[in-house]
Order: sequence, then structure tokens, then C-alpha cells
Amino acid sequence: MSLIITYIGAQGCVMAGDKRRIAFFGDKSNREILEEELYSGKIENESQLKKRASELEITLKITDDAVKLRSLGKVVVGEVSSKSSFETKRRRIYATTNGFQIIELTGSNITKMDKGESSIIVFGNKFTKKTASKILKKYWKSKTTLKEIETIFQKVLHEVSEKTPSVGSSCDLFIKTPALDKKESQKILRETVVRDVKLLQKWRQKLKKDLLEKAEAINMASRILTQGEVGRVVNVDEDRLEIVLGKDVQAFDVNWKQLASPGDKVMMFFNGEGDIIEGDLVVIDNERLCLKRNQSPLRCDIILCKSD
Repeated sequence: MSLIITYIGAQGCVMAGDKRRIAFFGDKSNREILEEELYSGKIENESQLKKRASELEITLKITDDAVKLRSLGKVVVGEVSSKSSFETKRRRIYATTNGFQIIELTGSNITKMDKGESSIIVFGNKFTKKTASKILKKYWKSKTTLKEIETIFQKVLHEVSEKTPSVGSSCDLFIKTPALDKKESQKILRETVVRDVKLLQKWRQKLKKDLLEKAEAINMASRILTQGEVGRVVNVDEDRLEIVLGKDVQAFDVNWKQLASPGDKVMMFFNGEGDIIEGDLVVIDNERLCLKRNQSPLRCDIILCKSD
């Protein structure tokens, strides 16, 4: 879970967010126990977290390089997210001078939306939000500049990170000061949200396509022929051979486009070692393409696979 703090005012906005990311690996029920103890504030530091994770047989991966804030023109965006086995849920705040919009997404679909004007907004779990709000009150002044707010936010993030390992000490900060009235602010925010969500949808579509292609490539790679009969020689033309593929053999190019089915002809090449006659059986023996009769090596520019 992240801690993101945003100030929105008439002179501009300030946003600060930590960079910590924690991944949990292990039994689902034990992960839930550990997360509940972590996000409730029961676990106070990284040593306690690692000790408790070991007791629950949970493996942790803790990093402080997550990018949770982005600058989009006159707008700054902060995002917290949670992942399940099936979907990613995101909560985003888009802020600029005189306005903000908050959206919640499941996948790339907006499920909730809110907007407002001047405010201080904190994203985090119950413990980090409560702790951050208490520290903010300690440092806040009635008249505070944007630069002073930036310093206050840095102090808040640092002090919260000392009370819970769910927040890292490293942080990102942005200040935006475009001259916008409230109406202009909401217009720019609305346009930014629409454009940003569309990009997310395109990215998810591409990711899905890439994953499907990768899964298909893995499936095809598992079918590559490494042992067994390939086909028979039906024509010899100097170093070029025509081979009729066997009943369970297919040929593909490097992009997994099918070039030949069982019974089709493919071209192979002979390097001159040994003799070759029509009717010779072509095999793969210990991942080596050759003639079965005399082990004469052959080569080809195709990928030979077992049929489905």
C-alpha cells in the first residue's frame, strides 16, 4: 500500500508519494494475515515484517523504485493499486490548480468518480492515513506557501515511514502552478482523465495480445520435434532435397506461421557427407537432423514440430 498526499489550492497543487512496493508470495490465508497486521499498524518496522513473514512462511519482495506519481502537462496524477489473481484495482487522483478528480478503476473500466476544488487528500490504508493526518496537523500553518507544503509533505512521509514498513522513505514530489479558474480546472482534468484511461485501455489490450502470443509461442516451442521420424526424400537435386513430411509432422517459420502440413513437401539441404537416395528416411536423432540410413547430416530453414 502507498501513501500519497495531495494539496489543491487556488495557487497550485502539491503531490507527494512514497516509492515502496511489497510483493507477498505464499499461502493465500497467511498472506491475508500478514497484510492485515501490516496495514493495521501492528507491524512497526521492516525487521518485524520479515520476522513475521518467516513465521507465516511468506516470501517478501520489497523495493523502493515504484513510480506512483506522474506529470501530465498541467496535471499531476497519483495512483495506488492492488492486484488479485484475476484483476487489478486502481485508485487515481488527478490534480491541478483549483481542482481535482478521483477515479476508481477495475482493469481499465471506471467504477467510481469524484471531483472537487480546494482540499488536502490522503491515499493510504487506515493506519497510514490516520498517522499522516496527525503529523500534518502538527506542521500545518494557516498561511503556507506551496514550497513550504512540499517540505511538510516530505516530513510527513519520512515520519510515517518510521512507524510502518508499508511506506518507504524515498518519495517523489510534484508542484503544479498553472493559472486556472475552477471551470477551466475541471475541463482540463476531465480531458486528462479521458485521455489517460484510453491509454490504459490500449496498453491493457496490447499486454493481453502479447501474453496470448507468448503463451502460443511457449505452446509451439513445446511441440518442436527433437527425436523421431520427419519424412522421406522424394527428390534429389545436387545439395537440395525434397522431403514429404510424415503424418505427425508440421513445418513453421520463425514467427510460428505454418508453412507445411503432414504430407506436404519441404526443402532441405545436404552438405555432401555420405550418399543419398530417393526414399531415404529423414529423422531427428538426439536433436540432430539426418538420414536414418547413414546418419548423413541435413539442414533446413524451418522449424519442425509434432502435429496437434
